[in-house]
Amino acid sequence: MKESPVYKISTSALLAAGIILVLIPCYFVTASAFKNNAQIITNFFSPPSSVFLDNFVSIIGRQGFPRYFYNSVWITVMGILGGFIILPMTSYPIARMMGSSRFYRYLYFFLLIGIFVPFQVKMLPLIKLTSLLGMNNKGGLVIVYYSGSICEGVFLYVGYILSLPHSIEEAAYIDGASPFQTYWRIVLPQLSPMTATIMIANGLWFWNDFILPLLMLNTRARDWTLVLFQYNFKSKYYIDYSMVFASLFISSIPIIIFYIFMQKHIISGLSGGAVKG
Repeated sequence: MKESPVYKISTSALLAAGIILVLIPCYFVTASAFKNNAQIITNFFSPPSSVFLDNFVSIIGRQGFPRYFYNSVWITVMGILGGFIILPMTSYPIARMMGSSRFYRYLYFFLLIGIFVPFQVKMLPLIKLTSLLGMNNKGGLVIVYYSGSICEGVFLYVGYILSLPHSIEEAAYIDGASPFQTYWRIVLPQLSPMTATIMIANGLWFWNDFILPLLMLNTRARDWTLVLFQYNFKSKYYIDYSMVFASLFISSIPIIIFYIFMQKHIISGLSGGAVKG
């Protein structure tokens, strides 16, 4: 079916509007990061009249900043690696056995229900439980991220695995491969598009999350993430906006690099997972 000119124009206009909405806050953060407070207050919308790098020097040299940066990197990396191990290993037996086993079918739908439970409903019981178990620290936060990502991750992985042909695995079994060898050598490499998709989604969540670190880490300054550092980066009567924007600019660089490196797998992963479900 040939696309009409009106459809092409309207689609291009919507895409252009979306790009502009994304670029506007990026511009303000970047421009303000290279200004001093006087320039920000007098003309917030204009680009910097001169490159002002003292903000970055002050932020990087500020007490605690390297630790907060390390905390964010550690939590994000451990969360992504844990998901890479747990999610496909959980999803593979569910996808292959749910058609013949009532247990795996019920387990799948039980996890599926978790997608529809709002975080606000389980927030207070969750934080109460982590407090009782002494998990209000970086390790506890990573475990909570595991539990929070498993429902959606299993849903996406199961849909993707169901779209893969079963004949290759059967051939591996005939050749004498064990179930784990078949999973590790045959199935897991085929899951790379979906793995990259979930890694990007979880990485963006772990790096930028504010609510869970605020609830679990805010009382321990040494465990702060960069987001908490930015939240607490103010005095009682004064906020240094130039330093705030410089901190936002620095904290956005690692996740942007990670996204650019991995984003080519997003479309193939999502489209593949949508074939069957």
